[in-house]
Amino acid sequence: MSPTQIIDQAKAKFDQAVVHFGDELKKLRTGRAHPGMLDGVMVEAYGSQMPLIQVGTITVPEPQQLQISPFDPANLQAISTAIRDNQSLGLNPMDDGRVVRIQIPPLTEERRRDMTKILGTKVEDCMIVIRGARHEALHEAEEAKKTKNLTEDDLTSVKKQLDDLVAKHKSEIDQLAKAKEQEILKV
Repeated sequence: MSPTQIIDQAKAKFDQAVVHFGDELKKLRTGRAHPGMLDGVMVEAYGSQMPLIQVGTITVPEPQQLQISPFDPANLQAISTAIRDNQSLGLNPMDDGRVVRIQIPPLTEERRRDMTKILGTKVEDCMIVIRGARHEALHEAEEAKKTKNLTEDDLTSVKKQLDDLVAKHKSEIDQLAKAKEQEILKV
């Protein structure tokens, strides 16, 4: 395997980890309503589990409220149940027979601190994935060197490029986390 292939594979894994981290950040609750908060909700509809986005439209009529309009009114109760049963959200939906409304309660100071701790664990999880991908790439480079496909200079170059990529992605993750933390702590 060539040095560029090793670097490209590692970069793709790093990028994927950052995208996943961004998706995880959307699920973290701040004081404001955001349709992305309901991304992980699965609804029992038509005899199978379906993502909420496939059974209804999510809108934000007010900064503290989400509204879900089901495509099929028969799924109204299933949507309410799925949201209520999702313990990580901690939301209590109300339906009026046509739409489901969710009032987003303001975060308490204690809950905000808890959210920043959760944010910290998500940052660390992402960094673990990136370090794991870096380790795999270094292992591949070492193997290629043993089979004489890479020279010592190539190996050194790969290590430097990987370290630079890790630093770049860590900086990107830190920026995303800092912005999310400010959003969480803003009253």
